[in-house]
Order: sequence, then C-alpha cells, then structure tokens
Amino acid sequence: MDNVCQCTDYNVRQSNAILYNILNQENVKSSHNNLNYNLIPHRCNCEIRRTVCLESPADICQEASGVLVKTIHFMKNLPAFNQLPPNDQLSLLQSCWAPLFILGLAQEGMNFDIVDTPADSMLKRILLNSQESSETEREQPTLAGVNKLKACLKKFWSLDLSPKEYAYLKGTMIFNPDVKDLKAALFVEGLQQEAQHALREVVQPLHPADRSRFARILLAASMLKTITPNLITELFFRPVIGQANLLDFLVDMLFSR
Repeated sequence: MDNVCQCTDYNVRQSNAILYNILNQENVKSSHNNLNYNLIPHRCNCEIRRTVCLESPADICQEASGVLVKTIHFMKNLPAFNQLPPNDQLSLLQSCWAPLFILGLAQEGMNFDIVDTPADSMLKRILLNSQESSETEREQPTLAGVNKLKACLKKFWSLDLSPKEYAYLKGTMIFNPDVKDLKAALFVEGLQQEAQHALREVVQPLHPADRSRFARILLAASMLKTITPNLITELFFRPVIGQANLLDFLVDMLFSR
C-alpha cells in the first residue's frame, strides 16, 4: 500500500480544470465523455510520482560529469581489473558504475537542489498528444528517488570516510562475484574478499574505539543498491547527453587507450 499514489482523484480533477481553461467550453462539453483521464499527465503530490529535476542543471551536470570521469578512471587504473576478460569488465561496469558514482558524489561532498518538473512541459505533452514520445517513455526522476539518494549521501558524510576507506570500499563494489555470466567469477570473488580485508585493516587503526564502524560502512554500502542507474542517468546526465545511451559513453571511456 505504501507504493500506491493517494492523490490520483485530486489530480484528475486538476487536470480536468487545466484542460477546461485550455479548450473552449463547447469542446469540453462535447468531448467530456470521451476523455481518458488515465492518459493525461498530471502533477502528483505523492513523493513516489512527483517528478523533479535539478535546480541548476548546467553547474551540477558539469560537476557530475567530472565525478563520472574520475569513477571510470579509477576502474581503469586498477591492475586487477585490467587482468579480467573484456566481457567481464563490461559486465562489472554495468553492475557497479552507479554505486561507484554515488560514492564519488559522497567523496566530493557534492550537494544539489531540485525543483518540480516544469508544469508547462506536461501541458505541452497534452496539447501535442505525444504520450508515445521517447521522453515520456523514460522513467523520470521522482522526489522519492532523489530523497533516497540524498539520504544515502548524508549517511556517508556522517561516516566521514577517509580516502583509503573510500578506495577499498569502491573495490568491494567493483569486484562483485554475483554478477551473471562472469568467466572469472572465482577470481573476482577473491578480489572482493581482498578489498574487504583491506578495508577492515584500514578502519581498525583509524578508529580503534569504534568497533562497529566496519559493519556500519558495509551497511551504508548496501543502501547504494537501492538507487537505480536510471535515476542517476535521468537526473544528472540526460540534460547533457540527450537521447544517447550513457552506457555507450562509459564503455568508450573504459576501453579507450
């Protein structure tokens, strides 16, 4: 029940009012019975459907692009990663780029503000009858999704990880043996265990009195998996790359020499 929008009826009435002001009264009367309100985009007050965008996309998207470049370079510079078969590298990239990017945001201390998606774009879709456009087919960032991302960032900021803690934690995210169809799955599993061991070895001397810190770091890392790559793509990179596939850019960066 938590994922059910509670303001559908309200928004249907609001959408009807908007259309009433756009269309003349006679057309509204004649076509009222034929309107399918389920196809009318509307502003929703529920966090799970309330779509949002960056308040300052030019600046934030540029900063985010810098974080993404650093993320891919980090992967490329790992000797153990380069020893993996190219197909395994590609599979791991698909699996971990979003969690690594979020860790990069946290490490850089990058904050951002959001606003509601402009209402005029919604009206434009109504008038142009473009529900089947590629823009509307993509899942837009929601307030609930962004709040989850912000909560994740705040969690890492509260932990105040050192550069080494971030580095080894990223290693545990990259070398994920649970990714499907890995040819070198056992090797990847060993690398993940090494990264976890190294992280523990770093945590203990830095925080000798905090015996639960290692567990809390891993718990915070589990939050990364709840943030979808689609949210990251649409929020930070869609204004830059347009209709292009972000993964294509990531692959080019990873395998370019």
